[in-house]
Amino acid sequence: MDKLFCFGLGYTAAAYLRLFGSSFSSVAGTVREAAPRGHPAPDRSGLNVTTFIFGDVAAEQALAQTLSEATCTLVSIQPQAGRDPVLATYGEALRRAHSLRTIVYLSTVGVYGDHGGAWIDEDTPVNPTSARSRTRVLVEQEWRDFSRQSGKAVAILRLAGIYGPGRNALADLREGTARRIGKPGQVFNRIHVDDIARTIDAAFRHRADGLFNVADDAPGPASEVVAYAAGLLGVLPPPEIPYDVAQATMTEMARSFYGESKRARNTRIKDVLGVTLAYPTYREGLRQIQKTGI
Repeated sequence: MDKLFCFGLGYTAAAYLRLFGSSFSSVAGTVREAAPRGHPAPDRSGLNVTTFIFGDVAAEQALAQTLSEATCTLVSIQPQAGRDPVLATYGEALRRAHSLRTIVYLSTVGVYGDHGGAWIDEDTPVNPTSARSRTRVLVEQEWRDFSRQSGKAVAILRLAGIYGPGRNALADLREGTARRIGKPGQVFNRIHVDDIARTIDAAFRHRADGLFNVADDAPGPASEVVAYAAGLLGVLPPPEIPYDVAQATMTEMARSFYGESKRARNTRIKDVLGVTLAYPTYREGLRQIQKTGI
């Protein structure tokens, strides 16, 4: 059986392990601190996950040995200081990992920038507008260079807005934090975390290489999602706030999000990787989350 190593055992990796972790003979990965509180991966997946503290010099040899035996590696750690921390810290160990067949790197559709609501695909040139997205472009190139130099397949998955259990409009409404911000013409895709997990697994099975948009079939305005979630809960949606008013209290990340509008095609994950989305729109995703009560 294959062996998996995860750089970063966060929300998306936990979903992948919950759905597909049992298909591996062993699973290991990195965390930011020893026995982190609320760490989801082992608890939710029921797996025995061997963990290493990222950057721990004392465990460097043991981590390199474990990594050398892995056949699949998932990278979900965000860039730091303008570059990829995994390549900066463990690039040489990855090059020497003789069993490693496929690396899956999680990126973002934010690298495309603003397209005024037009459809984009993997052939659309990147045009990042935020500092975070510009850094992602540089890191993607780092991984493509690594793939070319090492001969190892690297699938770069460009993710749309992630939602799922615990992170969704239903939860925001229950917690009283939901806002319905109206900006005419602003649309974007989203993707259920379980469908990201399905795409990761397909990329490993196909030993995929190259770029893949991971997005749903129904790009639309964020205010529409909140209104639909309110309908599921049987409550009135919060009043719509014009973007020009709301931006005064927005974080920099939120402003960059609302500054872009595009519709991402997901044809390639379907045609090349054979992915069938369980939640092709936010409607199916939110209904399932409401049904499970998460």
